[in-house]
Amino acid sequence: MGAQIRVYRQKIASTSSMRKMFKAMELIATSRIGKARARVAASLPYANAITRAVSAVSSSSEIDHPLTTEPTQVRRAAVLVLTADRGQAGAYSASIMKQAESLAELLRSEGKEIATYLVGRKGQAYFDFRNRPYERVWTGNTDNPEFATAKEISRVLLDAFATAYEDGGVDEIHVVYTQFKSMVVQVPTVIRLLPLEVVEEEAKDAKEILPLYEYEPEPEQVLDALLPRYIESRIFAAMLQAAASELASRQRAMKNAGDNATELIKKYTRLRNTARQAEITQELTEIIAGADALSA
Repeated sequence: MGAQIRVYRQKIASTSSMRKMFKAMELIATSRIGKARARVAASLPYANAITRAVSAVSSSSEIDHPLTTEPTQVRRAAVLVLTADRGQAGAYSASIMKQAESLAELLRSEGKEIATYLVGRKGQAYFDFRNRPYERVWTGNTDNPEFATAKEISRVLLDAFATAYEDGGVDEIHVVYTQFKSMVVQVPTVIRLLPLEVVEEEAKDAKEILPLYEYEPEPEQVLDALLPRYIESRIFAAMLQAAASELASRQRAMKNAGDNATELIKKYTRLRNTARQAEITQELTEIIAGADALSA
């Protein structure tokens, strides 16, 4: 009986230690989520402005630009998957990989090859464990992304898009990330980054009046300068959304883990008290039986 009590005490001690860790990680995620949400909000004006500029240039002049023209045949597609560097964020990375798998299955059903680009150690571990190939991987600071990383990713993807299929290039680019809706809702999302569909999207919005621009130099050269920055802003915005979603998922997961640890401690405490009471009752029974035997 004493050994059983010691087991419960060890379980209570280990669970209490884990609860402290869960609470600490919850507090860290809570302190960072505000900054992450502020960065998402701060990125919107620039992203909206450059989107309007690209839309205006594309819609007001008939330009056959490589980044805005649909290819006659799509043979290889690049897929950029944004996951987390660290775990303990619930089903955050698993949901992203599930969405990426669905996209890959759809692309393969259309007869397209897939070139995968990864952001985050969780995505890298997923592919390494299954011995699946990928082109490039970027790790570090997924919960606090840097624009330099987005710029490098944009350059690599644009180079692949500009390369011919026979030389290993791609015909379209997709991004899989988690869109931050609120602290409770984060939605795995797929967008097609290239070829650009912004012209069609803006044309559907009748209320949107695009500003009038005078182009100096020619519209083709304006697009050459704008489109890379547009791609950089879209990728960086996706990384910021993913970072906010990761922190929100981690904060929620750690809170649930801390609450579960508290319930386990209560359960083990009750079991320990029950075992202790049983041990005391057994000792009293033995004492009484011994006294009765001596008095007989």
